[in-house]
Amino acid sequence: MKVRLMREPFDLKEALNSIASPEAGGYVFFLGKVRDENHGRKVLKLVYEAYPEMAEGEMERIREEALRRFAILDMVIWHRYGELAVGEDTILIIAAAKHRKDAFEACEWAIDEVKSRVPVWKREFTEEGVFWIEGNRTVPEG
Repeated sequence: MKVRLMREPFDLKEALNSIASPEAGGYVFFLGKVRDENHGRKVLKLVYEAYPEMAEGEMERIREEALRRFAILDMVIWHRYGELAVGEDTILIIAAAKHRKDAFEACEWAIDEVKSRVPVWKREFTEEGVFWIEGNRTVPEG
């Protein structure tokens, strides 16, 4: 599957194999991870909540738009949800293209679109409390 919302860790080889092509001269991977700090606060874990049907539908629309907008051969967009510890993978985007520049541009565009359009919500658990992350803003829970 090229678009997937999932609880389990990513299998990078499976993702790459799903779009492998002898035409591709380059594959660009974006792999997001839970980091240990955000806005000066020590992050303990993240919890991603999602509306699965809507999230996968929007991720598929983004993938299809990328295929139209950029000179790429294919794209994978996978996103995790549930409770994730520091260091765990959160999102994977792979763009396959004949030329690296096209794959880089498509991958960068796709991650920006996923963050702004896909109904996945992030709660950040820190030593200072729990916060909802909305784009570049943090909103204290409660």
